[in-house]
Amino acid sequence: MTAISRFPVPEIADLPEDIRARILKVQEKSGFVPNVFLALAHRPDEFRAFFAYHDALMDKPGNLTKAEREMIVVATSNVNQCQYCVVAHGAILRIRAKDPLIADQVAINYRKADITPRQKAMLDFAFKVSFEAQTVGEADYAALAAHGFTQDDAWDIAAIAAFFAMSNRIANATGLRPNAEFYSLGR
Repeated sequence: MTAISRFPVPEIADLPEDIRARILKVQEKSGFVPNVFLALAHRPDEFRAFFAYHDALMDKPGNLTKAEREMIVVATSNVNQCQYCVVAHGAILRIRAKDPLIADQVAINYRKADITPRQKAMLDFAFKVSFEAQTVGEADYAALAAHGFTQDDAWDIAAIAAFFAMSNRIANATGLRPNAEFYSLGR
């Protein structure tokens, strides 16, 4: 069996109570423990900070749906060559969008995916933030506004792209492997 990370993976029973409780709650809900939880639990303070920011970005109400938030993760994680995030968040996207094809389409080439012009504008902005943030300007915000996105939405799109760029790099550097369960979810 391939290791899920090149770093030590702690036993759930040995983790601090708050981290153990969170992992067990996820396991109860999904039927398995996503490997990212186990890999990041190796460093408890970073685990807490990572998931606090993750939750602040991904689990909040707003003009971006939960599926659209996942689209940003899948599209930008693919170009960052993050196998873990494409596979794991692809599963979440399929479930949230109730579409078994969407994650593959968005990961491979969102410009040809069966998504709305609004969602394509959202992903155009996320890509620009991911690869050319220094060139983001008023025209980019105007393009978002033309599709009904607010300034808060623009912040969310940028923050999700930036946060997952960091996550992609950690996943790649640690050799984080996706759980086999993710591949069939939502299909």
